[in-house]
Amino acid sequence: MSSVIETYYATVDDGRLKDAVALLAENVEFAMVLPAGANYGNGRAAMLDYLSGRPPVDRKHKVLRVAADGDLHFLHGSVTENGTKTTGYFVGVMHVDAAGLVDRYQVSFDAEFSLLPPDSSAKGVR
Repeated sequence: MSSVIETYYATVDDGRLKDAVALLAENVEFAMVLPAGANYGNGRAAMLDYLSGRPPVDRKHKVLRVAADGDLHFLHGSVTENGTKTTGYFVGVMHVDAAGLVDRYQVSFDAEFSLLPPDSSAKGVR
């Protein structure tokens, strides 16, 4: 069974942005820490605007590690474009409320740095 964070990224990758945002609480707070700067937002509509406003590319999130500790879900992965080119690595963390919806979400992305050494990135991939 997939965790909410895995389901979220898979749904985004399928292009079902409204379905992905439905996994979030109405008043979700989020922080996207990107090389160009941090983007902070509040609410499902703001997250949908963010996701819809990204450039149209064939972007996929490859899960390298995932973990959960109670109401916190963690995921480390890579981002690929057009099926082959790795554009970078990300760490996402979501807090899940009592209703099972994500009410806080933080992600950081770096074009160069993976938490995993190059020779271990395939181990534990799900």
